[in-house]
Order: sequence, then C-alpha cells, then structure tokens
Amino acid sequence: MKFFSYIMVYRRFLLVVLTVLVLLPLPIVLHTKETECAYILFVVAIFWLTEALPLSVTALLPSLMFPMLGIMPSKKVASAYFKDFHLLLIGVICLATSIEKWNLHKRIALKMVMIVGVNPAWLTLGFMSSTAFLSMWLSNTSTAAMAMPIAEAVAQQIINAEAEVEATQMTYFNGSTNHGLEIDESVNGHETNERKEKTKPVPGCNNDTGKISSKVELEKNSGMGTKYRTKKGHMICKLMCLCIAYSSTIGGLTTITGTSTNLIFAEYFNTRYPDCRCLNFGSWFTFSFPAALIILLLSWIWLQWLFLGFNFKEMFKCGKTKTVQQKACAEVIKQEYQKLGPIRYQEIVTLVLFILMALLWFSRDPGFVPGWSALFSEYPGFATDSTVALLIGLLFFLIPAKRLTKTTPTGEIVAFDYSPLITWKEFQSFMPWDIAILVGGGFALADGCEESGLSNWIGNKLSPLGSLPVWLIILISSLMVTSLTEVASNPATITLLLPILSPLAEAIHVNPLYILIPSTLCTSFAFLLPVANPPNAIVFSYGHLKVIDMSLGPPPSPISISSTQDDHQDHQDGEEVASGQSWGPLGVISPAFGESGKLLRDALIFLQTEPHKRFPLMSCYLEVLPML
Repeated sequence: MKFFSYIMVYRRFLLVVLTVLVLLPLPIVLHTKETECAYILFVVAIFWLTEALPLSVTALLPSLMFPMLGIMPSKKVASAYFKDFHLLLIGVICLATSIEKWNLHKRIALKMVMIVGVNPAWLTLGFMSSTAFLSMWLSNTSTAAMAMPIAEAVAQQIINAEAEVEATQMTYFNGSTNHGLEIDESVNGHETNERKEKTKPVPGCNNDTGKISSKVELEKNSGMGTKYRTKKGHMICKLMCLCIAYSSTIGGLTTITGTSTNLIFAEYFNTRYPDCRCLNFGSWFTFSFPAALIILLLSWIWLQWLFLGFNFKEMFKCGKTKTVQQKACAEVIKQEYQKLGPIRYQEIVTLVLFILMALLWFSRDPGFVPGWSALFSEYPGFATDSTVALLIGLLFFLIPAKRLTKTTPTGEIVAFDYSPLITWKEFQSFMPWDIAILVGGGFALADGCEESGLSNWIGNKLSPLGSLPVWLIILISSLMVTSLTEVASNPATITLLLPILSPLAEAIHVNPLYILIPSTLCTSFAFLLPVANPPNAIVFSYGHLKVIDMSLGPPPSPISISSTQDDHQDHQDGEEVASGQSWGPLGVISPAFGESGKLLRDALIFLQTEPHKRFPLMSCYLEVLPML
C-alpha cells in the first residue's frame, strides 16, 4: 500500500519522466524531421491532457525542444510567442479591468434581471441573457464568478419565501400562530392585512396542537437537508447554477474576444491564410450571434423542463398576481441594485469606452459598406481589431478616475490627486498571462509542424477521408473535439488540434472553415463535467450540484450538420489549394473547395455587393448555417 501511495504522491513527476523516455525511440529510430516534431507534439499533448506540468510551463517546451532537435532556430520560435492576438488580449483586459473595478458588470446584470421580471422562468432567462451578454466582452470565468453570488442570493430568497408560505398555510389550517417559524413577508416592514387575517386563531382549536403539527410538517419537508426545505427549492438552486454555467459559456461564442478559443482560432487562421480577410469582429458576430441565440434559448427551455417543468400557460398568463416567492425575488434584486447607488462618473466613462470599442470593431470592415479602415487605403490590412483594442485600452490609463477639482459647500475649490481609471498593478492582476503563454506555445507548435513538414505528412495520410461526405467529416472532427475538451482545457484542445485539422481540410479539398469553425465552437461546449471548464467548477463549488446533474447537459448540439455536396465537385490539386494560387478575392473560399465553398463565397459576395437587399440575405444565411 505504501508503494502505491508513493506512486500517487509522485505521479506527476513519474508521468513526465516516463512520457519523455517511452516516446524517445520515435525520433531515435526513424530520425526524420517529421518524427522529431511528432515526438515533441506527443509530449506536449500528453502534458496538456494530464496537466502533469502547468499548462503554461508545457507551452514553453517547444522553445526548448525545437532548437535542440534542429527543427527551428531559437529566435524564430521566440517570435511565435507574441502575436497580434496578445495585443488584442491586452486591450480587452484593460476594458474588463475597468468594468469589474467599478462594478459596471454587476449593475448591467441586475438591471437586465429587473427588466425581465421575477417569474421563475423569466427570471432564469434574465440571468442567462445578462450573463451571456457580459460573457461576450468579459472572460467566461469572471462572468460566472460575478453572476453566481447574485443567483445564489435569489435562490435562497425563493427557498425562504416558500417556507414562509408553508408556515402561514399550516397556521391558517391549524388555528395557531407559530412565532418561531414566522418569516416577515411584509414589504417595507409593515405586516399586510392578508397576513393578519391568516394568523388569527380559529375558535375551538388547540394552539399547542397547531404548533406541533407545523413543526412536524416542516421536519418532513426537510428531508432534502438543511439547505433545502422542499425538493422544489433544491431544483431551483440547481437551475440557477446551471443557467449561469451554460450562459457564460454560450455568450463567449458570440464575439472573437468572448473566449480564448475564438481568439486562438482567429490568429491561427489569419496567420495560415493571410490572403483571406473575411474573418474579423463584425463577420464573426454576424455569423455566430444567431447560432448562439438559438443555443441559449434551447438551453433555457431544456433547463426549465428538466428542473421546474415547462408550463406555457403559467409562463404567459397575463395579469397574474405575483406570488410571495416572486415578490421576495424582486425585493432581493432591488436591494442588491440599490446597494450600488446612483450610476457614477467612472461607470459612465467605462460604458462610453465600452460602446466605442464595440462600434469601432464593427465598423472597421463591415463588408457591406466601406469601413473606417478604408481611410488607410495605402496600408491595407495594417489596422486590425487589436489596433482598436490598444487605442481604447490606452485611454483607460489616461482618463482620470475622479474629476480633478470639486467645489465644497463653502465655495472652496478642492483639487484631487490624479489617478487613472485603472492602474498597471490592477491590470496585471486581471491579465491572464498563463493563457497568453499557452496560446504562444500553440503558435510555436503550429510553426514547428509547418517547418518540419509534419502538417503536410498528416494531411497526405488523411487524404483518403476525402471520399467521405463533408458532413460526416465535420461530425467526426466535432465529436473528437467535444470529447477531448471534457477532460482537457479548452485552449489546449484547440491549440493542439488546429494544426492537424487545417492540413486535413486542404488535403481532402474541403473549405477549412467547414471544419475549423465547428471544431472551434465545440471546444467551448464543455458542459458535462465540473472540471471541464472554470465556469462549471465555480457553480459546482456552491454545493447544489452533483456530477450526474451536470452530465445531463443541454441537448441542443452546437453543430447543425445538414450540408450537401454535389456529386461532381471540382477537386483541384492540394498543393495549389495550400499555396492559395486558386483562391478568389475572398481568400480561402474558392471553387477549389467544391460546391460548399462556392455557396459560402456567393453569400459573402451578396453581403458585400447588395447591401440594399437586406431581407433576402436571410435565405443565404439559412443556406450557410449548416456549416455550423
């Protein structure tokens, strides 16, 4: 037993040593650049999957092993660790730091929940909508960490309100007032007439009997444990937890900056296919927002049906009097909002900069009209989304957090010390440097696969898959990614698979977007395990959920596979596709990828050349949607 206990203690060390030694014959026996790169790829993949070393430490291994095995010089490897992605990330984190520092995220979330009302179904939708919206701009982890305490407070208020209703009903039927079980139901501290009427003793009944029966009934209902008086209370807690976890993940799909996997994909795609300029903030949002909205609504319906039942009559009944639970929820949300006080100067400035950043991202190159990037026509492609992010991020360090002077009631002008909206120390506390290094390691790994020829070798070996229907290839790759991301981190999964899936698409003459975009989206859909992603771990830590609850997962798959292929696709030479010689003006989308590529290309051309015919665009989108 001691031997196994020692193994468990040193399992990470043993895993590192054994992995390096067991795979060592691969580069020694075959001794080609492809096998040497494959050796590094396997070592990094195993360390990422098992987390034998910290993810960011593992990401530094290519900078050590590529020069030692003669695959890439050290200077070239180092240049892969800092890309345009990192500049974009810095600007976005500046915005996120200011939003969270001045509690703007909490104000937005509470206000959106107050707007949708306190009906349990609509309350859940309000939490999901506000959490998803915030997750579009903040990290999924910080969004879940912010929203979960509010959802927990609302859930506990519902449970307490249900206990009050039970105590009131028992008192009414048994003819006694149990003061030990009373919970103040009144609003603004005044007892309602209804409560006074119900708590009047009924003549002819024994008050002591009423007290005993009330206590016995509550003890029977407390079988769920001390935290839950009823089964419904437990279900509400589960519902609130899962709605936060799901919506924080789904919201991140909507924008390129919403989650790290989207950023990794965008940087990899733009690096591998530099002539394709169809992928930017605006085009990604236009493409992904409808899909994310559908997934969010389907997840909401699924959670409602699973935990509370989906009663359309109760949900949409007009003029229905609010129950005690609904009044209690409204009160706790209102109190939380009032604690924030009136909107402050810092929040207004942050909100203005937030809106300005989003507008500049959308208007840089919208596609259907010339964007502001056309002002720099002499330098096409020089200004990217990271340019906007850095510009706005710089303003957060320049704009003062307080007005420079203030007039006192006596008329005296008082000067304040200058301090910006955020400081560098605050920015550093929010900046995910581990993710930045992890992504850089992925880029270095991808460059090494290209330099060594491993990417082409994999593509050639997988070229027989070209005989399969495209939808089946997408299904296989999506299932592989979805399974892997449940046990490995999302950034590590997408970083590992992009250099493999992209050559596969080129080798079988399929538009790379057809495989890469669904795989990128699937990487974020780690719903089934608490350790699958940080939002899951955050909500699981509150103790309301079991693993079986999370494993139910939302049934709507993010991938809609119904694309069809023409029997006589125009297959062209793989080298021509990889070099980009046959690509049209829209970049990678060209006839070289068959009818599916033509369809997407025609839709994008329609978007650029027919801006006045907006409604027919929906039909184009419905045709392109199966690509998801």
